[in-house]
Amino acid sequence: MAFYSKNPRNIINNLKSKVGLWSLMKQSHGTCSYCSCLNTIHLHRFLPLTTLPQFTNPDSISHKKGHFPHFQRFQSTTTEKQIDSVPNGEHSQVLDFPGGKVVFSPEMRFLSESPSVYSQCYRVLDDTGQLISHSNFVPVSEEVAVKMYSNMVTLQTLDTIFYEAQRQGRISFYVTSIGEEAINIASAAALTSDDIVFPQYREPGVLLWRGFTLQEFANQCFGNKADYGKGRQMPIHYGSNKLNYFTVASTIATQIPHAVGAAYSLKMDKKDACAVTYFGDGGTSEGDFHAAMNFAAVTESPVIFICRNNGWAISTPTSDQFRSDGIAVRGQAYGVRSIRVDGNDALAMYSAVHSARHMAVNEHRPILIEAVTYRVGHHSTSDDSTKYRPANEIEWWRMARDPVTRFRKWIEINGWWGSEAESQLRSSIRSQLLHAIQIAERAEKPPVNDLFTDVYDNIPSNLREQEKLLKETINRHPKDYPADVPI
Repeated sequence: MAFYSKNPRNIINNLKSKVGLWSLMKQSHGTCSYCSCLNTIHLHRFLPLTTLPQFTNPDSISHKKGHFPHFQRFQSTTTEKQIDSVPNGEHSQVLDFPGGKVVFSPEMRFLSESPSVYSQCYRVLDDTGQLISHSNFVPVSEEVAVKMYSNMVTLQTLDTIFYEAQRQGRISFYVTSIGEEAINIASAAALTSDDIVFPQYREPGVLLWRGFTLQEFANQCFGNKADYGKGRQMPIHYGSNKLNYFTVASTIATQIPHAVGAAYSLKMDKKDACAVTYFGDGGTSEGDFHAAMNFAAVTESPVIFICRNNGWAISTPTSDQFRSDGIAVRGQAYGVRSIRVDGNDALAMYSAVHSARHMAVNEHRPILIEAVTYRVGHHSTSDDSTKYRPANEIEWWRMARDPVTRFRKWIEINGWWGSEAESQLRSSIRSQLLHAIQIAERAEKPPVNDLFTDVYDNIPSNLREQEKLLKETINRHPKDYPADVPI
């Protein structure tokens, strides 16, 4: 970003007061901050920020609030300064260069286009719900575990009934989260209500966890007068100011840089909170993703990037999108700590997000989480995924790797759940949801004039003219417009 000012001194003074720029400029050059800041961080192999040597004693590094280490800071812009020789050879030297150190070598070596060893995927539960031997994870209480499972079942039921409602012509559009329930609910459980969420469109479970009611979901999908968006948005474009959940936007990846800006604001205001943004693997092919990653790394903003790598960007497989080892490795390129997680393992997702949040808030750093999963449902009700992927592949993921079934088996093993509770839960949710749909469907629609409000304080004349023309057209052709929309 470039900008012009007649008084650049004012800009510097403002930056000094906001982020301590002057102290950073005076700070002496330090060693890379590749260390653990929470006991549970040792459990998940977050990819390091650089390839510099690790600290021999990570616990000796101070991570007090406001005193986090600044990795890759340089002492000055003098590029001529040469440091001690390195062990690689007598001719090798290290240059103190703006942005980091440069190690010279007489050997010509190109970086490989692909890793020799693929990134590991953090996992706690196997496909049968059994704890994997020697696995480490953040403990979950019975109360939290049962709530997580109940919410996953609720989300699954919500998707089934609303999908059927769309097929019946009662709503115009719908997107399911089938196969990705663990990413939704487990990540939400690991956050706090103060954390600001910037969703894509496949994260209604985060809202559900935070207290969004079934009636509120139904009101939005049916676009009635109780819908917070006043019927202006397509179904599933939820939003809630009260629950710190920004309204869904259909445009891919635009929410990612917004999340970084919000995180930077939280950092400047010294809030004990972070921003969290969700997106699919297709979103990482957008420029907004790359700009946001770099922005977050440079500003050291407390933001968690959660990528749902479900294998498909509508009909485009990941093999046609990129050649890298998934998404997590991209974090290293931008200086962002990253991890790959089994997105169908609720316990692993909870542990990874819980640990990522601790690092983001206490160290003021961005974290990238790649959740490996599979989109079992169609992309949306406008899509037929059997046209581009085999039906038996979809069925295998639905049956063998269902995240809801896997987590249920684990809480049953712990004695926290049983068949009677299961039957009561599913029956109750279905009954509540059908009742909410009946109310939402009968509710009054927002008036036509709501199309022109809530943008300008004083509505300009051109919009008033459009409103007048629209109402006149509706009155002349009433059969061409919905009869239940007040004029």
